[in-house]
Amino acid sequence: MIDMPVSAEARRIRRIALGDLVHRTAQKYGARNAVVDGDVRLSYTELDARSSQFAHHLLESVGSGCQIGMLCANSADMLVAINGIHKSGNVWVPVNIKLEPPAIDYILRHAEVSCVVVDEAIRAQPGMAGVLDALAVPLVMTMAAAAAAGGTSLQQALLGRATSLPEIDIDGQQPALIMYTSGTTGHPKGVVHSHASAYSAIVGNLSDFAMTPGDVLTGLLPLFHCAQHVLAASACAVGASVVLARAFVPGEVARLVTTEKVTMFVGLPMMYAALLADTTYATPDYSAMRLCIYAMAPMPRPLIQKICEKMTANIMLATGQTEVYPATMSFRPVENPQRDANYWGTCGVACEAAIMDDAGRLLPPGEVGEIVHRGPNVMLGYFKDPQATAEAQKYGWHHTGDLGMFDDGGQMLFLDRKKDMIKTGGENVASVKVEAVILAHPDVAAAAVLGLPHPHWSEAVCAFVVRKPGATCDEAAIIEHCRPRLGSFEVPKAVRFVAALPATATGKIQKNLLRKEHARLWDGAAAGTAP
Repeated sequence: MIDMPVSAEARRIRRIALGDLVHRTAQKYGARNAVVDGDVRLSYTELDARSSQFAHHLLESVGSGCQIGMLCANSADMLVAINGIHKSGNVWVPVNIKLEPPAIDYILRHAEVSCVVVDEAIRAQPGMAGVLDALAVPLVMTMAAAAAAGGTSLQQALLGRATSLPEIDIDGQQPALIMYTSGTTGHPKGVVHSHASAYSAIVGNLSDFAMTPGDVLTGLLPLFHCAQHVLAASACAVGASVVLARAFVPGEVARLVTTEKVTMFVGLPMMYAALLADTTYATPDYSAMRLCIYAMAPMPRPLIQKICEKMTANIMLATGQTEVYPATMSFRPVENPQRDANYWGTCGVACEAAIMDDAGRLLPPGEVGEIVHRGPNVMLGYFKDPQATAEAQKYGWHHTGDLGMFDDGGQMLFLDRKKDMIKTGGENVASVKVEAVILAHPDVAAAAVLGLPHPHWSEAVCAFVVRKPGATCDEAAIIEHCRPRLGSFEVPKAVRFVAALPATATGKIQKNLLRKEHARLWDGAAAGTAP
């Protein structure tokens, strides 16, 4: 075994640090737009200088190695602050600004933040001032006037600070960020990523998406989510531009795509549908578009065809999760017309995927099991939760909690969340499959399918449906719609109509709440008979 001690100088020479990426790009493409935020345009030289100034402010006010909370909507200020946190060797803790104050309070306290970066408008929201004041930590106000009430404005924090990259020791394996999960079953978990794990995802994206300095990509999704953050960081690494928006307004997005000559569009399927249906911007020009990436939900084939016709035929599903910095897998629907919308495709260069049974055995193509990953883009672990970390990392793989299988062509088919697979009458039913069929009914706006306790079936397939405005479909209509499209055991035993489905701030349906509320739905059913 060769023993080569690593000196501080050697660590500095070969370090992996997220804040270095903007600095390096500024040396090559200083005049190029790094970020477009309405009327604000920051070149790479400006982004590098301002983020270094903020880093020096943090080093003087709180030091290095601390957790820095962030409550911001997409903005140039936010990107300045993120990169400043990375450059200072502190740990970025983004918080979903759509959460209620008590949930935000829990995250900031759990993360043990030493400072909070917050938009002035967010601090002014009901209940937020009390949460932030009770923390008794310094506040830096973004999107604020030069003199901000209740804290130091970002402008004040930058004033008079050095624009040079701070010369501090950063190890690639030290924490760079804590990003909290959506908490669909309880308190959210703090996912800790190192500089190296996020960097691995960035390098993977540059390869998988063939990103170049000439690219201009959208920033429509929130930067406090891992997908948009890593895409923006990838742009900063290669010298591309990011066009930010604080809200999705189809006509305004069409204008931005046209005027900024966007080459990479990243959005949810619903965003694509709304954009292509909108007529408020009369002359959208998608001629510069070379890649459309979608995430979070399957893409209907008719919508894929519209994207091909109006935007580009280069369409890609990108998947991932907070614990395995995205993207982990990608699927190209145009190249795979015979595969359905629940396919996740193949792994990118940053990690590998496998299918594993409950005993830790890797399964061959055609067998169903849990989707597991390993690679340098996997998290360090859950903050202050060694038990959950150990459970997620057993058998030397990261366990996603998702069920799937590889087909004979090496493409991954996603089946369901492990906890959402319904076991009824000795059969396994994938809730997402049933949901997809119900959502195809013309009167249905949203649907959630789950298994509820039943004396005969063990679990009965039950659907909770939101009708479209003005629709009048009933339980019988939904069931009859399902019969020719599903196996007999997959057809819902009951359909209940609701005004809305319970969801997290990120839009994930909280099936746990539906299970709790309707757990006794079948209490009156006879054990020996099928309803």
